[in-house]
Amino acid sequence: MTDPFKQADAARKDLIAGDDAEGRLDAWLAAALEGEFSRNRVKALIEQGAVQVNDTVITEPKRKIRPGDRVSIVMPEPEDPEPKGEDIPLEVLYEDDDLIVIAKPPGLVVHPGAGNWTGTLVNALIHHCGDSLSGIGGVKRPGIVHRLDKDTSGVMVVAKNDLAHRHLADQFADHGRTGPLERAYQAVVWGRPRTLHGTIDAPLGRAGDRTKRAVKKEDTDDAREAITHYEVLERYGEKPDATCLASLVECRLETGRTHQIRVHMAHIGHPLIGDQDYGQAFKTKANLLPEPARSEVRDFPRQALHAYLLAFEHPTTGETMHFTAPIPDDMQKIIDALRAVEVPAK
Repeated sequence: MTDPFKQADAARKDLIAGDDAEGRLDAWLAAALEGEFSRNRVKALIEQGAVQVNDTVITEPKRKIRPGDRVSIVMPEPEDPEPKGEDIPLEVLYEDDDLIVIAKPPGLVVHPGAGNWTGTLVNALIHHCGDSLSGIGGVKRPGIVHRLDKDTSGVMVVAKNDLAHRHLADQFADHGRTGPLERAYQAVVWGRPRTLHGTIDAPLGRAGDRTKRAVKKEDTDDAREAITHYEVLERYGEKPDATCLASLVECRLETGRTHQIRVHMAHIGHPLIGDQDYGQAFKTKANLLPEPARSEVRDFPRQALHAYLLAFEHPTTGETMHFTAPIPDDMQKIIDALRAVEVPAK
């Protein structure tokens, strides 16, 4: 094994244990490095022979530290922050020199981030498109001009050069107010909105943590305009009083805020089936359904949301491009099961 302490270009850090030093070497060293590496990472480095105590290589993480011990560690090279290409299958709806349109499956994270550094759409795109995506939109999000939540399926467009990226990004920023951009979703929600079509105009902001969103008053510091237009397409288990168990709803975005459809539908009392963040209070409603709808809904692992339509202006030709993707099988099973529900007439 190559001695890491004899590598001339290796970064090395030297520490001396204080008078109060005690306990395991890995625990002490992780604390002494002030969080630069986790204890598990430090343990692995010790086992790899990257740590010396009093000029002797130590490979036992549980070795006891003593006051006055001289500890040296060869610091590993920082990991390459750029995502790598991975051979992940893509359903390509269209592709040319400027852009690629794909149907994203549920469960696929769009770009690398905490807890998902590999196995993302970006990794798949780098493998598929090669160097053409390099640097467009930033290292972590090459080519990405819009995103879908991990558990939302549907149509996405990705830019393959800087010109296309700027052109598409401007369209998404405009939200179709002055151009041909269209974004339409289908969602299965609990109950039925009071009106069969309408507009939800409710500003959104952070909900007290880094990821969730909530409806906010307009004068709140982080409140941002959010407008969703909806139309009820189907009603399931409809009763004589016009209420129903669930509905298939089309939502069109006038703005594009994080979790917008999910928060807005929950705000009017009709959260998406399967939504673990905004529909938990409705989770037990599945018990009121007959089989097989009960099992299909209860076991559904994600929010029932699908971006079925995307239209935009091609950045080079100026042509208006329309793309649709059918509802994925898991969501279709819920719809089929709900369609079969019969409510006894009173």
